[in-house]
Amino acid sequence: MIYSHKLQKYFAACSLSVVLVADLVITQKAPPAFAQTVNSSIGNGVKFSCNDSEATIKAKNGPKVIKGSTAIYIGYQQVSSNNKNPVTIRFNSGIKSWCRTDYETTNDDSTGYGLYWDGGNVLYGVYSSTGSQSGNDFRRFATGRWLSSYGSGGGPKVAVIARINPANGQVNYATFLTAKKADNGQTNSLVVQNLSWNGTNLTVQAKSWWTPRRANTNSMTCTGSSPYQYTAVFTGDLTKVNSASAPTCS
Repeated sequence: MIYSHKLQKYFAACSLSVVLVADLVITQKAPPAFAQTVNSSIGNGVKFSCNDSEATIKAKNGPKVIKGSTAIYIGYQQVSSNNKNPVTIRFNSGIKSWCRTDYETTNDDSTGYGLYWDGGNVLYGVYSSTGSQSGNDFRRFATGRWLSSYGSGGGPKVAVIARINPANGQVNYATFLTAKKADNGQTNSLVVQNLSWNGTNLTVQAKSWWTPRRANTNSMTCTGSSPYQYTAVFTGDLTKVNSASAPTCS
């Protein structure tokens, strides 16, 4: 009886060990993979077309924003030896949802190089412009916005910021963002480096050459050499700059 009782205790202990080990295995299973989110991406524009697969475009490591299985990419198409047109594309689970190449189709050498997406309805694209040419360009979206055109002159590369409908890629409105030469008022270079969104305003951080613009679009008064680190806080509809600043400028 004593032997039988010990044997029963032994098997009970073994059974408990098996249960504990099984529970440990269950609790130590690999955690589920969380959906990736990339809200903002600014970089060098890459070349691709609407016929390219997502894998092909992704491998180019250009600017992109991601939420879960949805990704939006921006870049350019080379339409001639000295002319690029911007392209923006969305994929859902690797399937093309839309692709837009019609934002700017003039001889302006334009490239898409930045995106901000909150994962919902707020999507901004950043594009370059080197001057105004006849035909369809971002001016048709910029009427009534902070800057409605490239301005005078041509050659220096400036930025265009466009509010885009993420469901179909349609541009709702846009603004040019440029520097302004203090001596003759002609347009000077500006390159966007970062975008952020607080639910109401879009903050743009950029590198601006002589000279950055104040919120009222006039030239700042600056000391030191350019480029300057420039920050402009836009209303979400791009009609107004609430504040603009740059070190050593006023």
